[in-house]
Amino acid sequence: MERYIGTLVRWLLLPVGLFILGMALYFLMRLFRWDRHQATGIALISPWLYGFIGFTAIPIFYSLYLSFTDFSLFGKAKWVGLGNYIKLFTRDIDFWPSIRITLLYAVLTLPVGVFGSILVALLINRDVRGIKIFRTIFYLTAILPDSAVAIIWRQLFSGENGLINFFLSIFGVDKIDWFGNPKYVLPAFVIISVWGIFGTNTIIFLAALKDVPKSLYESAELDGAGGFSKFVHITIPQISSVILVQVVMSLIGSMQMFTVAQFLRPTTQAGLFMNQLVYTRGFTQLHMGEASAIAWILFVIILILTLLVFKTSPAWVHYETEIKRVKKVKKKLASG
Repeated sequence: MERYIGTLVRWLLLPVGLFILGMALYFLMRLFRWDRHQATGIALISPWLYGFIGFTAIPIFYSLYLSFTDFSLFGKAKWVGLGNYIKLFTRDIDFWPSIRITLLYAVLTLPVGVFGSILVALLINRDVRGIKIFRTIFYLTAILPDSAVAIIWRQLFSGENGLINFFLSIFGVDKIDWFGNPKYVLPAFVIISVWGIFGTNTIIFLAALKDVPKSLYESAELDGAGGFSKFVHITIPQISSVILVQVVMSLIGSMQMFTVAQFLRPTTQAGLFMNQLVYTRGFTQLHMGEASAIAWILFVIILILTLLVFKTSPAWVHYETEIKRVKKVKKKLASG
């Protein structure tokens, strides 16, 4: 019991310390003539601010510094400038295969995840008996931990007694070593990504579909539009802003593949995902400088791809305010 006293004391002192720091911040802002309401608001969110600064902002900038050093977790960091980046781009045999498999995985799984989620959302966006049960079942995939999902897929893809190889054998296909043969590793991960169709993405698209005015579909039906025409010309434009958000989030998530790949442990001949390479260099080989450099390169790649998505969004994303503005212009032209 005595060994827990220290932990209990620290646990009790933490909120007291945060309260004191919040009050100190409040009186400091009042001293500089901040408005009372503003000072109160900042003081109330100060615990989050301290946490963000201490556990997010400082580590981010420290990792940027480490990317220019040779640091092995022990001893002092040695400044090497761009040495880590030069080594990665010119002499590292694992770096380019890592970029290749990460980008290919993102490119192949992004359309599957987004459009697959839309199709599933369309299926469960129907008023039929028991539909709520199906919606609940589809959402259950979102609450399963990635580690458990990885173990399930490892059993399914097992080369000897896996269920996937069993079904393939029915059609005369020989057993495939999915994670031992480099050419099957990426297809296996793309198949696994189908799991991501269900869950949160589907629920978000379902909510977006519920928000589409039914009057638009009724008007289209009066004009003789079919199901596919309504989907292309009404559904997609109406939920395009939600599609944009999901494309960005899915892109970031696919580029950060780690947990499932780490549990499945495919052959390294196919290349490690970039997050896996960060972990390997930093916590297995103890090259924290190189690991930080890889992490920042991954950040830049994600940033560039995200900016490209936003750059192309005006061509396919339609916002409600723009639609209303166009209608107003048409009315003015018709009345004039």
